[in-house]
Amino acid sequence: MLDLLGESWTITLLGLAGGIVLGLAARLGRLCTLGMIEDVHYGNERFRLWMWVVALGVAMCANFAAEAAGLIRLHQAIYLYNGFTLSGAALGGLMFGYGMAQAGNCGFGMLARLGGGDLRALVIALVMGVAAYAMLSGPLAAMRERLFPIEPHPEAAQGWAHLVGSAIGVPPWTLGVAVGLVLVLAAGLALARTRRWKELFWGSAAGAAISGGFLATSWLANTGFEPWLVQSHSFTAPVGDTIRYTMTSSGLQPDFAIGSVFGVLIGAFLGSLIRDGFRWEACDDPRELKRQMGGAVLMGFGAVLAAGCSVGQGLSALSLLSFHAPVVALTIWAGAWLGLRQLIMGHGLARGI
Repeated sequence: MLDLLGESWTITLLGLAGGIVLGLAARLGRLCTLGMIEDVHYGNERFRLWMWVVALGVAMCANFAAEAAGLIRLHQAIYLYNGFTLSGAALGGLMFGYGMAQAGNCGFGMLARLGGGDLRALVIALVMGVAAYAMLSGPLAAMRERLFPIEPHPEAAQGWAHLVGSAIGVPPWTLGVAVGLVLVLAAGLALARTRRWKELFWGSAAGAAISGGFLATSWLANTGFEPWLVQSHSFTAPVGDTIRYTMTSSGLQPDFAIGSVFGVLIGAFLGSLIRDGFRWEACDDPRELKRQMGGAVLMGFGAVLAAGCSVGQGLSALSLLSFHAPVVALTIWAGAWLGLRQLIMGHGLARGI
């Protein structure tokens, strides 16, 4: 494949494949972070929560089992290689979660809605991507770097499994696989008891896609000649990357993140055809769109401060048991709860998938 396509297009297609699976999971399995939080607090349902836990457990088991088999070097992943500030993780998570509630979905959910024909999601995704780049490398980048510095740690993986494993003298992969199995069994049994086979299937598929991203990028980073990041799916800054590539592809190479974004769009489009038919939707309330655009700005800023979004941190980083992922996941949940509560007390629920 490398000889035929080259490294850049190979990694793009691998990202595309995983993105298609995630897009199908969003449309057919209703995998959605905001919808999950809304169900738990206001819908008295936990099926999507268990689906998310299955995805996390499957990804965690696969990641650490692959490390045990020598197929991947997890310490090379950006979430374990870099050290992030606790304040940046917490503030970014809160901003992202609150913005997600105001916008009506996260970056991943926006792409899934856009793939089904929702033009409002296009506007929100564009605003979010531009805001992320303003914080990542634009006019706000210098302030971010000063207040929330990122320090590489090549000598020690920045993860709980590696820290605890080193302290008690066991390989990190044993702890990662053990925690992953507990998550899969607990959530899988909860879904099986209620015969929620769809959620069990799509949660497992999403977890496999997350782990597949790490496997694919690790393989290319260690066999190719170019310096590729070891990463998996995330959907805030990569939306900005995709905007840049669409406008200036002659000066950029496609990569895993761009392939992942296009993959979710394709998967969501196919899923919409299977589920209830593709149809165009537009905004009929300017006040609602104004609120959603403000939420998109907060998501863009927050995801960069937190070094990931609800998928990038809530699944990809958390499946590696990175130090900062639990903080980001909890603060995203708290911010989303606060935003949903404000909407409910004011003028109605946000719109998930």
